[in-house]
Amino acid sequence: MPDYGHPLEFGTFLTPSAQDPDRVVGLAELTEAAGLDLATFQDHPYNSDFLDTWTLLSWVASRTERLRVSGNVINLPLRPPAVLARAAASLDRLSKGRFELGLGAGGFWDAIHAMGGGRRTPGESVDALSEAIDLIRATWDTDSRGGVRTRGEHYSAHGMKRGPEPAHDIGIWLGAYKPRMLRLVGAKADGWLPSLGYVQVEDLPGLNGVIDDSAHENGRDPRQIRRLLNLSGAAFTPVGRGFLQGPPEQWVEQLLPLALENGVSTFILGTDDPRTIETYGREVAPALREAVDRERAGAGTPTGPVRPAAALAARSPGIDYDAVPTALRDSAVEPGDKGYTKVRHGYMQQGRPGLVLRPTDPDQVAEALAYALEQDAPLNVRSGGHGISGRSTNDGGVVLDLGRMNGIEVLDAESGRVRLGVGARWGDVGSALHRHGLAISSGDHGGVGVGGIATTGGLGYMSRAHGLTIDRLTAAELVTADGSVLRVDAEHHPDLFWAVRGAGANFGVVTSVEAVASPVRDVVLGQFVYDASDTEGFLQAWGTVAEAAPREVTAFLAAGPGRGGQGPTAQAMVVYAGEDTDAAVRALEPFLQVGPVLDQRAQVTPYPAVLVGHGGPHGGSRTPVSRSALLEHITPDAARTMARMLNTGDTYFMQLRQVGGAVNDIAPDATAYAHRSANFSLAAMGSRAALLDRRWAELGEAARGLYLSFDTRTGPEVLSEAFPEPTLGRLRELKAKYDPDHVFDQNFPVTPAPGA
Repeated sequence: MPDYGHPLEFGTFLTPSAQDPDRVVGLAELTEAAGLDLATFQDHPYNSDFLDTWTLLSWVASRTERLRVSGNVINLPLRPPAVLARAAASLDRLSKGRFELGLGAGGFWDAIHAMGGGRRTPGESVDALSEAIDLIRATWDTDSRGGVRTRGEHYSAHGMKRGPEPAHDIGIWLGAYKPRMLRLVGAKADGWLPSLGYVQVEDLPGLNGVIDDSAHENGRDPRQIRRLLNLSGAAFTPVGRGFLQGPPEQWVEQLLPLALENGVSTFILGTDDPRTIETYGREVAPALREAVDRERAGAGTPTGPVRPAAALAARSPGIDYDAVPTALRDSAVEPGDKGYTKVRHGYMQQGRPGLVLRPTDPDQVAEALAYALEQDAPLNVRSGGHGISGRSTNDGGVVLDLGRMNGIEVLDAESGRVRLGVGARWGDVGSALHRHGLAISSGDHGGVGVGGIATTGGLGYMSRAHGLTIDRLTAAELVTADGSVLRVDAEHHPDLFWAVRGAGANFGVVTSVEAVASPVRDVVLGQFVYDASDTEGFLQAWGTVAEAAPREVTAFLAAGPGRGGQGPTAQAMVVYAGEDTDAAVRALEPFLQVGPVLDQRAQVTPYPAVLVGHGGPHGGSRTPVSRSALLEHITPDAARTMARMLNTGDTYFMQLRQVGGAVNDIAPDATAYAHRSANFSLAAMGSRAALLDRRWAELGEAARGLYLSFDTRTGPEVLSEAFPEPTLGRLRELKAKYDPDHVFDQNFPVTPAPGA
């Protein structure tokens, strides 16, 4: 296979001279300025004339923005692999994915021994390097559970913790020449990094053949292995004198067959001459790229990403993986890929999607949507993936993950105007806005994505003072079913803006929202624990006190069945949206009278601190049986029914969120969220749907609708409770206008009106 199809890359091999450290750093900065991709440095820790390579790599990474860095190659016997793995991952994270690991088996054993590194035979060196690669990869493999346990002749680990996870898939490139090392490259490495001088050009086909044979023997495609080459002794001269001794066009002519006939895709030039670096970057690199691209196009050379056989076997039928849009390929994740575990599940639901697409802007969303609609597979859209109903993942389908569209921008701090990417998590939003003395009421969990709340409602700790999250929106940007990118607000597509606020998942992929944040920095938080053994009486008293509280107060109550022969207990989070502690004390004191208090505390706290949890990867679990109801009041019948649910164990978790106040100031027809008379949102989770549904039916007339995000039921009756007429009829007419083919049919779908 003469050309492995990798994109061409170019770099420098710089002398890490300790006599003039500013010069070597300057040459690395020049490497970046000249348009080159990579700066590399030899690693001879025993040479007192050289800077320590690891320190230099870190320093250069901090002084550059785009340039990748690597050792050429790192001396394994003097850098234990467990420590090296963590150092490499740390530098990769600090540099935002700009580190590669060139790795060598050793050599210069007298000098290594003088530093305490011991001696190894050639065979032992290869075995040690093989063990090190396994240990390094296991350390980076944070998808696997448990500690790293390996037992080798040279390196072992006895339950060490995994991580940190690198920012990108760090390439492990081996400097190798002898057959056994070349076979190791084929079996385990991501790249082969020889130097001209140690090998001759005419040797490359045979050496590549050894690597390729080993790759096949180990179930790998040889195209998985990048071929790099260190070039030394080269110079630009007006007249050609020999190999890489001539003008730039001669270099291009002589390097071209190395790429097309010998598979080299990364050319690393050993030089400390600034003019040579500039000429190499500005003249040779672009011309050679153009020539190689031209030849590959004519020959039909495969240039796409290469996946291991195991990953290919895990692909889902019905998805054309080769047709993924170019702009989305590098970030797409499929089964078998590193990182798949972190994107496959939702907060509650486990999933095994066939493909996860991760766009970064609305145009990429439109491309992803168009591609997904051509596949014979379901499509789910995810912002934060926290939804209880589990609509943000699937099995065998395409997931459009908006997590990278997570920008948080304060447009005007004085007026509170902000723009939020729907992939941002509310914990991050709260922290960013707090720096400007602003806040938006936004649920109770910091890990929830903006998109889930900003298209459904947003029952938060400041709802009674400042309204639902959707009540603060002034505009939204979304991609509709036909791929149009629309801004919707009071003047642009006002009908769609109405629908987005409450039923947005039915009308497109919302990519960002604009909102007006409230001038809130700190709040007063009261936390109370009650003995709720007299459950019915306690709940009635709670409802009376909560409704009588000033609208600065929003109270959430959570309860569960009793244990160990004890009755139920309840925990309350009561937030006073303001910093007036005297007024807050007066407002919170009545909550101490609703039942026996087992614990109490109150404090002034930044609003973001009220949001529990944050946005790590979701592990999924079994999707719960969850039910929702909106109540105007906690009537005696409603309190009795809730008490039965708790005392019988039909629910293992029940929550009452207070609404009312500013929420009810909005007219029912102003947004698609029409339930503007409710004072409470009731949610309960159970293990058996039949039992919970029986209790739910006992709520009777007390239930005046439901909040979609807390219910796992589907079907027309659910929609009619979530969207009472005439809201539902209006939504169906708009669905027929904006999504007549019912593209968005996975998240409590509203069917288009017939004949519209």
